[in-house]
Amino acid sequence: MAGYCLLINFTDQGIRTIRDGAKRIDAGRDLARRLGIEFKELSLCIGPYDIMIHVDAPDDETVARFVLAVGSRGNVRTTTMKTFPEQDYRKMLDNLPE
Repeated sequence: MAGYCLLINFTDQGIRTIRDGAKRIDAGRDLARRLGIEFKELSLCIGPYDIMIHVDAPDDETVARFVLAVGSRGNVRTTTMKTFPEQDYRKMLDNLPE
């Protein structure tokens, strides 16, 4: 499975209804599970993003379907980055062309 970092910002609607945040997290986890995505970590952030979620997913298309479905609810906007674990990064460094 590939890793992804989802950087999330609340929309105006999302922050107005923030008291429903725990329910939305649970619904997001449930949707992810149904799509074959595993939540690894969710953190509240201080800075340019409000939430960071690290997930593992079978492929880019599955993550795209997830963020489109979540975003269509109107509470958040997402930025998605594909990630590579340290062991893969080290392999890349070992195989850099001269």
